[in-house]
Amino acid sequence: MISNFIDWNPNPDIFTIPGIDWPVRWYGLLWAVAFILSFVVMNKVYQTEGRTAKQLDMLTIYIIVGTVLGARVGHYLFYEPDLLFSDPWEWFVSMITPPFSGLASHGGALGIIIAMILYCRKTKERQLWLFDRMVIVVPVAGMCIRLGNLINGEIVGSVTNVPWAFLFNNNDVDHINLMHRGIPVPPRHPAQLYEAVFCLILFFVMFWLWKSKRNKVGPGFMFGIFCVLLFTERFIDEFFKVEQVEFEQGMALNMGQILSIPFIIIGCIMMLRSRKLEKYAAREISNQEPIQ
Repeated sequence: MISNFIDWNPNPDIFTIPGIDWPVRWYGLLWAVAFILSFVVMNKVYQTEGRTAKQLDMLTIYIIVGTVLGARVGHYLFYEPDLLFSDPWEWFVSMITPPFSGLASHGGALGIIIAMILYCRKTKERQLWLFDRMVIVVPVAGMCIRLGNLINGEIVGSVTNVPWAFLFNNNDVDHINLMHRGIPVPPRHPAQLYEAVFCLILFFVMFWLWKSKRNKVGPGFMFGIFCVLLFTERFIDEFFKVEQVEFEQGMALNMGQILSIPFIIIGCIMMLRSRKLEKYAAREISNQEPIQ
């Protein structure tokens, strides 16, 4: 019976700022929490490995800008390309206008990578060192963002009868197309929750790798295994989601899955490359003559 499923209808607004009628939303708060938690974890990493607070502050600015710009540009580039190419000015206005609905995680990932490369060029930091450390906190941000999606009732899963299915009463498609016609809202996979839980587990895995194995694996290994694990999960999770945009209907693989494949391949290449770097470093050490 439908009554056995989880009735999900939270208010996405926490409160409205008096006088300007500006809502403060859970989604925005969770984005802020993502950056704060990431900063706390990276602060421990930087202190442990002899980096300064000034370096971390600069990195934080680069990452925030790269994440937001990458996620916004990625949304329009991957999911609304017609607007981007037909009316660039309208696209630009839409991109910078609150409430910033439409954020692509793959675009955010590319934005973070570009931001880290620019940061390393500016500070002369080793790129692979930073990549291996940044992947510790990215799952934390992913978890917070997917919880925000869950509260908003967006990126919902496909229809199912599993006992933990959600009735997304606050989902626009179900509400407009079904509830207004007197048709009950169907139970759906909480795909956002699946991904949030996986990200939490992935955080603990990456933190353990850094804490226990960072001096035992080659440069780039942590980044590689992160890409393989995260985007393999993302590829699988897409099977439990509804299509995000109309053009995905009828496709064998949706856009999220197509965009995940290059990251998985890059991850495999980085893991193999890290093994070669590890062997090379070990050989160089063994060839060093002892100081007399």
